[in-house]
Amino acid sequence: MSTPVRSARPDLARYGPDQIRAAVGFEDVTEPVARALADFSRGLGEAPVAMFAPGGHDGDVHVKSAWLPGRSIFTVKVATWFAARAERGDPPGGGIVAAFDARTGDLRALLEDEGHLTDIRTAAAGALAARFMARADASVVAVLGSGVQAYLQSLAAAVERPVRTIRIWARQRTRAERLGRALLARRPDLSIDVVATPEHACLGAHLVVTATASLDPLIEGRWLRPGMHVTAVGADDAVKCELAPECLAAADRIVVDSRDLSSRFGDVARAIGSGAIDPGRIACELGDVAAGRLPGRTGDDEITICKLIGLGVQDLAAAEVALERLEGAAGQQRPASALDLQLSQ
Repeated sequence: MSTPVRSARPDLARYGPDQIRAAVGFEDVTEPVARALADFSRGLGEAPVAMFAPGGHDGDVHVKSAWLPGRSIFTVKVATWFAARAERGDPPGGGIVAAFDARTGDLRALLEDEGHLTDIRTAAAGALAARFMARADASVVAVLGSGVQAYLQSLAAAVERPVRTIRIWARQRTRAERLGRALLARRPDLSIDVVATPEHACLGAHLVVTATASLDPLIEGRWLRPGMHVTAVGADDAVKCELAPECLAAADRIVVDSRDLSSRFGDVARAIGSGAIDPGRIACELGDVAAGRLPGRTGDDEITICKLIGLGVQDLAAAEVALERLEGAAGQQRPASALDLQLSQ
């Protein structure tokens, strides 16, 4: 059983990153995230967001909070990303999730997760996008990126669809190769191909995942083909962008996690700002799809895009599962082979 490190307050539990990684993975939070997104898209609760970049392009901070009716806790997350951490040999992502008692407002626990809960709840949303928006026979995945999210999104897609081949592109080939080895260690049944360009990765792919910190588009609209699905998770602020506006214009169906956030941040916001699309092109939110209110895909030949910014209600769902496991009497640990790799180092 994981033993929390106690603070000066005897009733306040603090859990470190190793404890949290051992307790919960993306598979454990996929259905809770689906329910949280469905509630959010019904208009329940709130999920305020604040973003700032004290490090310029070399560092940013996201503050995301959330409450949903009927939940035992509400959460406030501070997630950081600083290049200086990587330069000293640490994962660039850091931060903490504070869980408060929803009845009294008392601080109940501090989850010092080094971004793990953010990683797995984002992968859970990607799993839902693959489930509801990729073709049922999707077997070839293209992944742009080489960090933890590229790793988790690849695994999530392979859980939801009959994936046989994963093509990886990253700016540094050595990092792409390392990601390939990590995926094979977890899923030796997959065929891994490290490719030289984003276009090569996308050629013939059924499902494309972008998980980078790019400031400029990586995918061009002319690369998209009928039946292809794209899940874009990297561009989560006002300056990052992974998809050219023409990609959004070419899409038959655009689904987002939040209409409000996607109109202000990331690829959809840039496409709207450029005039490539208007806000009415957004079909619905992922929560509407997860709840069964609206479809994610209506035909095998559709080009579909799911743009994920990341919501506080996802953090809330992941924190609930983590606390249940960390505080539970069983105290079971995940097997070492299922631990999420720190590929962002």
